[in-house]
Amino acid sequence: MKLGPKFKIAKRLGAPIFEKTQTQKFALSEARGGRMKKRRPGQKSDYSKQLTEKQKMRFSYGVAERQFRTYVNDAISKKGHQPIAYLFARLESRLDNVVYRLGLAKTRQMARQMVVHGHVTVNGRKLSVPSHQVRIGDTITVRDGSKEKGLFTTLADDHTPAGVPNWLSFDVKKMSGEKKAEPVFEASEALFDPQLVLEYYSR
Repeated sequence: MKLGPKFKIAKRLGAPIFEKTQTQKFALSEARGGRMKKRRPGQKSDYSKQLTEKQKMRFSYGVAERQFRTYVNDAISKKGHQPIAYLFARLESRLDNVVYRLGLAKTRQMARQMVVHGHVTVNGRKLSVPSHQVRIGDTITVRDGSKEKGLFTTLADDHTPAGVPNWLSFDVKKMSGEKKAEPVFEASEALFDPQLVLEYYSR
């Protein structure tokens, strides 16, 4: 999915949704912009708020509009599940996102490229589909033929165990991880409001 300048998109949406904007430089830029722009309260319509949250969520995961709409429609129509929990779990369980969450890649875009180029296996089988849904018990491993390549030679030194969420486990020596549970949405940690996203597509 091709996007414009990520700094400008993040500033327009008012949230550091891309890894490159999760920096002190971006925070300072936002602070300066906040002092310069004084918006009147209530200026945004409900539609505008919903659209903004939809863009934040979609861009965060780097998913194309058509596929994102499919995820949302499934979440709305799925019986026996909470729509927000279901939508969040589907996005977080994408193979490219799991590779990113395991700390194998610094960005979701890099993780997507790793998957597409065949550097990752799921349960011992090479997969090159970023949207593949990782299930509980699945093992995600760097392919043996890729472990000595530049992408992974410094992984043991650069990896941050604390960054791996508790629904995943990871063995940096084996370059292998496992999905132990379904991811749980935490509103306090999110950069977007899924409820407004569901409302946008339910209009």
